[in-house]
Amino acid sequence: MRTIILTVLFFAVFVTAHAADLSVETKTLLNTSNSWDGVAYERYPSGTPELTVLRFTIAPNTALPWHKHPMPNAAYVVSGELLLEKQDGGAKKRLVAGDVLPETVNSIHRGVTGETGVVLIVFYAGVKGMKLSE
Repeated sequence: MRTIILTVLFFAVFVTAHAADLSVETKTLLNTSNSWDGVAYERYPSGTPELTVLRFTIAPNTALPWHKHPMPNAAYVVSGELLLEKQDGGAKKRLVAGDVLPETVNSIHRGVTGETGVVLIVFYAGVKGMKLSE
């Protein structure tokens, strides 16, 4: 029994000592309470939370339809470029690979790609049964 305990303790110390050799780097990509146009997020939708993560691949020279989102969401640009446009007021923002965007809520907008197209990962914080876009 004593041999088993010593073996377990040795293994625990060995693993802990070597775990310190592992390197983990953390970089905050986005931390905000406002969408990209400066409007504060008011609240999350009420109900049972449901997270959705989608990968979008949008062809070059494409204008997406005008739409809006009923919940907070954020987009990460994997590759390419995207021009965002708000319908009301005409605000615009250009995104490139590596950019993170806090999307607008209940504000009509669209994305327009250029010559390269774009790949996005979009994280939605909604509730069960809620449409992601309208």
